Amino acid sequence: MKVQVHTTLKEGVLDPQGKAVESALENLGFNGINKIRQGKLFDIDLETNNKEEAEKITKEICKILLANMVIEDYIVKILPDN
Repeated sequence: MKVQVHTTLKEGVLDPQGKAVESALENLGFNGINKIRQGKLFDIDLETNNKEEAEKITKEICKILLANMVIEDYIVKILPDN
């Protein structure tokens, strides 16, 4: 089963990379951008066909390694079968 994990900095945590991109876009003439937050995307292929088990395993992986629970949030998305 394929899952995706998207991690982002929590609201209120300084995001210097997001600010740099925001500033660069403004300098390139893109106006009207209110805020950009950077994040990470992980594609994971698990050896299970059980959605509940896949979500449980992925959340454990996030808490242990992929997300810094103090400053980051994460979203787990179970991808449809192809």
